[in-house]
Amino acid sequence: MIEIKNITRKFEHFTAVDNLDFTVSEGEVLGFLGPNGAGKSTTMKIITGFLAPSSGTVVIDGHDITNEALQAKSLIGYLPEGAPSYPDMTVVSFLEFIAEIRGYRDQERDSRVEYVIKQVELGSVAEQRIETLSKGFKRRVGLAQAILHDPKVLILDEPTDGLDPNQKHHVRDLIRNLAKDKIVIVSTHILEEVSAVCTRAIIISEGRIVADGTPAELEAQAPEEHIVTSAAPGRLEAFFRHITEKGVQAV
Repeated sequence: MIEIKNITRKFEHFTAVDNLDFTVSEGEVLGFLGPNGAGKSTTMKIITGFLAPSSGTVVIDGHDITNEALQAKSLIGYLPEGAPSYPDMTVVSFLEFIAEIRGYRDQERDSRVEYVIKQVELGSVAEQRIETLSKGFKRRVGLAQAILHDPKVLILDEPTDGLDPNQKHHVRDLIRNLAKDKIVIVSTHILEEVSAVCTRAIIISEGRIVADGTPAELEAQAPEEHIVTSAAPGRLEAFFRHITEKGVQAV
């Protein structure tokens, strides 16, 4: 279980995350949804230990992310926004490097790398340098490193960013399969993404939770004219304006 307990993050006079409090259980795929600037990426960074909260705590399977950082982080696979890597490495050499950092050696290392290359369909570019890859393939390399050590918790920040429709479909299928024995949190600003892969969604605006429920429950709370079925920015913004103005409560 992940327990997010009243976390707040302030940057000088700006509050990016404002007293968030929720839990996520094994087998759940939680969509963390909100418009750009809502605090999604900041929350992901706090959960993974990349950023310390101004107040509050995060507990990963009984381990406090601040006081027991190594134990907590060893359970996490993280795909950050932008998916940083070493551009001069090939896909295989980068994944081998990540595997060794995770403690894998020799045949076990090779097996893990072979497994994730197959899972994320990177075979056609395995020997290419990362700097030569398209944005979509770079994103898939980032996903491969996140799942390489078979983590108990998977944190994915905009996992299908830059992917074509077929790649999106494959990654969404992969997320659903991975969720059978993991906790998965998917941060996105696309409602379609939540409907496709998530069992539950939390919507935040200005760093605060404004709704929590299944995708169907949340969609039902909006008037017909505000229900979003595509990623069109104008319609998406209209939906969030509606739920924020009406003060939608957790369901």
